[in-house]
Amino acid sequence: MPQLVTVKVDRPDRRPIRVWVPVLPVALVLFPVVVLVVLAAIVACLVFRIGVVRALGAGWRVISALPGARFDIEQGRTAVLVAIR
Repeated sequence: MPQLVTVKVDRPDRRPIRVWVPVLPVALVLFPVVVLVVLAAIVACLVFRIGVVRALGAGWRVISALPGARFDIEQGRTAVLVAIR
């Protein structure tokens, strides 16, 4: 599971902004929302006749594979880098 998310925003003619976000405290705060999303996913799996265990397992594998991922987004002269560690 990812431990830290780093967000860096490069802005033209200004100093870049860098923010480090620890995942565990954010996950604890958002836990009630996560429970509702999981329940909605289970209902959707049942409606569309998808294996619930397989779908939740696939979602967990995607989340577990995130450490080391980098997302670079550029729009004009502004760039955003999101790195998951």
